[in-house]
Amino acid sequence: MGRRDGGCPTHRGRRISVLQVADMVLDAAYSPEHVADQLDISLAEVHTALAYYYEHPEEMEATRERHDRLEATLAERAVAPEHVEQ
Repeated sequence: MGRRDGGCPTHRGRRISVLQVADMVLDAAYSPEHVADQLDISLAEVHTALAYYYEHPEEMEATRERHDRLEATLAERAVAPEHVEQ
């Protein structure tokens, strides 16, 4: 596993995060084979990401919380469509 600038664990040389893979398999209930196909990674890489996810639960929770805070901040700063001049 490598790291992105934001500290999120990723596949080495890729911008695909462990959390992204885990969310697709666990939350969206896609098969590991489907995730591998959609992200253009090997099935082994999907299982490696899942293993990392399960072996580092505190890190994954902290990463998810960081993402949620960032998403909330971006939503607060976003310009509502009714305020955009046309």
